[in-house]
Amino acid sequence: MFDITRKCVEWGDRSLTIESGKIARQAGGAVVVDYGGTSVLATVVSQKSKEAVDFLPLTVQFLAKSYAVGKIPGGFFKREGKPSDRETLISRIIDRSIRPLFPSGFSDEVAVVCNLLSYDASSPPETVALIGASAALAISGIPFHCPVAGARIGYIKEEGRYILNPSADELSVSALDMFYARTDTSILMVESEAHELTEAEMLGALQFGHEHCEEVIKVIGEFAEEARKCAPAEFVPCDLSAIIDSIGSDYKERFLVAYSEKEKKARVAKLDAVRASLTEDLRAKFLSEGEGDSKYIAQDIVYAMKTFERSLVRERVLESKSRIDGRAYDQIRNIEIEVDLISKAHGSALFTRGDTQALVITALGTPQDEQIVDGFDGDKRERFLLHYNFPPYAVGEASALRPPGRREIGHGKLAWRAIHPVLPSKADFPYTIRVVSEITESDGSSSMATVCGASLALMDTGVPLKSSVAGIAMGLIKEGDRYAILSDILGDEDYLGDMDFKVAGTREGITALQMDMKVKGIDFAVLGTALDQAKEGRFFIIEKMDRVIKESRGAVREHVPRMESMLIDKGKIKNVIGAGGKNVREICEKTGAKIEISQDGTVMIYAVGREAIESAKDMITGIVSEPEVGKIYSGEVCELAKYGAFVTFLGARKGLVHISEIRNEHINAVADVLAVGDKVKVLVIDMDKDHIQLSMRRIDQETGDQVDCELYAPQRRNGVAAGNTVGDSSVNGGGAGSVYVPRGDYGGASAGRNGRGGGKRDGAAKSSSSAGNGGGRSSSSTRRRHSAGSSGYSSDSSSGNAKSSSSESSGGTGGRGRNGASGDVQNGPAAPKKPRFF
Repeated sequence: MFDITRKCVEWGDRSLTIESGKIARQAGGAVVVDYGGTSVLATVVSQKSKEAVDFLPLTVQFLAKSYAVGKIPGGFFKREGKPSDRETLISRIIDRSIRPLFPSGFSDEVAVVCNLLSYDASSPPETVALIGASAALAISGIPFHCPVAGARIGYIKEEGRYILNPSADELSVSALDMFYARTDTSILMVESEAHELTEAEMLGALQFGHEHCEEVIKVIGEFAEEARKCAPAEFVPCDLSAIIDSIGSDYKERFLVAYSEKEKKARVAKLDAVRASLTEDLRAKFLSEGEGDSKYIAQDIVYAMKTFERSLVRERVLESKSRIDGRAYDQIRNIEIEVDLISKAHGSALFTRGDTQALVITALGTPQDEQIVDGFDGDKRERFLLHYNFPPYAVGEASALRPPGRREIGHGKLAWRAIHPVLPSKADFPYTIRVVSEITESDGSSSMATVCGASLALMDTGVPLKSSVAGIAMGLIKEGDRYAILSDILGDEDYLGDMDFKVAGTREGITALQMDMKVKGIDFAVLGTALDQAKEGRFFIIEKMDRVIKESRGAVREHVPRMESMLIDKGKIKNVIGAGGKNVREICEKTGAKIEISQDGTVMIYAVGREAIESAKDMITGIVSEPEVGKIYSGEVCELAKYGAFVTFLGARKGLVHISEIRNEHINAVADVLAVGDKVKVLVIDMDKDHIQLSMRRIDQETGDQVDCELYAPQRRNGVAAGNTVGDSSVNGGGAGSVYVPRGDYGGASAGRNGRGGGKRDGAAKSSSSAGNGGGRSSSSTRRRHSAGSSGYSSDSSSGNAKSSSSESSGGTGGRGRNGASGDVQNGPAAPKKPRFF
């Protein structure tokens, strides 16, 4: 049933297997490639275009389903959504590697789909996917010039050792992350991030990748010979020489004049006019009234004009030693730089190079603003974000704005790679960093303008970069043995040239390199020359940048979120967080701060203002700290009751200031002297597991010092009740000395240090007083107990007659207090139930 073809080879320290004939047999070409546990199904399908186009309608899609790593997708629908950035970047790598290998003029629709079946962190999926796409194309019968192979390259700088297809763990310690693709004769594509490597080290990585890909190209060729069912279709492009030869010298001159314009807008206008005129003339000459009766079609006219323009401009550059805009090969366009141009931004820069301009803006956030990346290679948090936007107006087009496409994602990632190696560590700079590059004008090298602008904006923000980073786009025009390496290429030079070679880095070395080749036969000597010329251009740009801002500002701006850390006991972390995060959410809502708690007890607090940070710290301190009796705290009135006021202090602690402890004078109602929100000083006079009792009258509310004071009513010092007050305290009178609990509200009397207590509730029951150091609260039952001595006297608060009695004490018998004693309470109605504090 299955006609299976399989090839296997040891590549590096892992086995590479290519197989076809079993899965996806309806596709034009389908292979399954496995390398070290990472498997990819690559398929290729081609069909004739529905309409004539002047480009190759190639689509490449890399898909990573969660089943490849044994997961079920999150979310409500439990299935994959739009491709992730990682999938998009891998799709771009495959596209850039195979697109140059289709014959010129080929315009059939081609769809390449690479589906990740299994993923092992030891083997990079982009390597496996590109090999699969190449093998599927080789057996599909589509005209495709030759096999292509790719490899990921790492570099251990301390050992001077390159690594073939490094694992995730090896990449974490590598100074280089490069993807290299080649054919049997030439380099095709390079994408890399480096930690300030020298030109020689980067060239060595290219040579290392070139050598190790050769074996895979050979295996793909052997596999294709065995697996393909038919020879590749032969594509013979239309002979356009007659059309090209018919273009007169007057049009040649007009094209050269148009291309000599230095400003893009004027150059584009002149070129459009020449092209429109030439198109009209050629259509009249080579297309009959009925296009189907003619030897040529409209698309042939377009291809012929492009071929003519390309050869004309390339020859002029090589012969005259002068560029399109009159510059020398290594000359860089005029540069204008401005920083701090947007007032409310955390940092900003405007970088203009010729007709290419990038407005770059930064914003700082907290670790809670980090991007959570849910990828097939595991979940991770990204603290550095760089977004590249290319609106239509940047090139003078009138079209609708669309979400970022592959190009924007790819250019943004290249700039990200250039800046990432010079960022400070999270320990040194814990902010989350977002950089947004708005391309406001474009005439080539916009991604490198983003690199320069991002470096400037980050320094303007106050991010302590290791050094300035600059980027430059290099080009190449090669005809036979003649070639010209161009620095800081224009958009037209990119289109007409043979190489797009972007290099970014510092004075110390390269941080990012991207290269796309359009022709074969470029050797490493040419690449070495291009790297050296790019280094000179990079240094020139950095010098321009350093004149404006050479190093990061000393501090971030006032409107940037501030941060402060505090250390708490690890055992108290759960208390700060609270049930389901209740406490930490409450702190954030009340203060406006953001809080991050680490497992080691480090609490990071972020807020725009100092006041919010201090408020959050106070609330956290209140949760983790235990109040102490006899200590003074600052608090805020949070609730009023008839019997007193509740005060929050130490952040989240809550205690009661009884009405008798508010002032040293009689007050009729709490609301007469206090309001919710009042800031007060309080003294902790007693506390147990559930209750904290506070005093205001013992504290000077202006200075915050503790004061010696007597009870406000003189008659209370003589043991006489006033009105219907249930319980009072004094130095020598009834009630509590150090702790006062009113009987009418709590169902009993409490002892004072030096006094006696007395009171009644609506004249119903006689209450006893307790005194001495052993006094305590009574219960609310008919028979109430007091902790007191065995001898003493009780006073009837109604008549004032003393009755000698002994108290029923939980603490046994004891001696009489200094100025009072304790006695039994006669039967009376039960007092109200004790209120709960919180």
